Amino acid sequence: MKINDLIAQAIEEDIKDGDHSGNSCIPPNAEGEAILLIKENGVLAGIEVAKEVFHQVDDSIEFLPKMKDGDAIKVGDIAFEVKGNSRSILKAERLALNFMQRMSGIATHTKELGNLIADLPCKILDTRKTTPNFRIFEKLAVKMGGGFNHRFGLYDMIMIKDNHIDYAGGIQAAIEKTHQYLLENKYDLKVEIEARNLSEVDQILACKKVDRIMLDNFSYSDLKTAVKQIGDFAETEASGGITKETIREYALCGVNFISVGALTHQISSLDMSLKASFNG
Repeated sequence: MKINDLIAQAIEEDIKDGDHSGNSCIPPNAEGEAILLIKENGVLAGIEVAKEVFHQVDDSIEFLPKMKDGDAIKVGDIAFEVKGNSRSILKAERLALNFMQRMSGIATHTKELGNLIADLPCKILDTRKTTPNFRIFEKLAVKMGGGFNHRFGLYDMIMIKDNHIDYAGGIQAAIEKTHQYLLENKYDLKVEIEARNLSEVDQILACKKVDRIMLDNFSYSDLKTAVKQIGDFAETEASGGITKETIREYALCGVNFISVGALTHQISSLDMSLKASFNG
């Protein structure tokens, strides 16, 4: 689903037959101005989404960005200014904040982790551990924070995880069935497979080639060994409870990617608020 459609759904969810709070006490022709005030240091994300929220609520609102997505922000910064109908500004206020606070929190955490390994040839990936119907915004925020998107959904990459392996009857069976499936259906999809230990790495290396091997919950020592064994057979990805305290050590093991589910599913929204003034 497109971003504009999701925003339209969010507006419908919030407003339905009208903002009775604003309608009851604000004159219909009142004009006002408001600024988006930053109250916590971090990385800005979602300003273009907020712009679309205001324009869908009322396309006569003037939206004046002062910063752009991906910018470093500090307490006291003003991200944007809006001018127009006071009722419309109030209708859009909370939705715009909800998008921006959540997205900026994700971008900020992504940037923090990225800075810890910025000098190493390793990329940070998000996962599918996202909020239903909000994935596109969360993955956009990861990119705004300098991270990279893993697959978007179940349809754009094959990822053979532990349960797939167990249900398929083992690693060899899972890989062979996957290659046959791609051939029969003429799909051109990348194939990634999870390894839970060094023994499974050996089993994968004895099979047909895959594009990436995800090394899940490996110790530093085993991860280094696995990366050396895999060589140029496939890309390597470390995963499993990786935090800002451990990410550099994992990256130093030589993996190409580190996936961090907490980028999107364990995040604190960044503090900001819309400060409005009324002129009529």
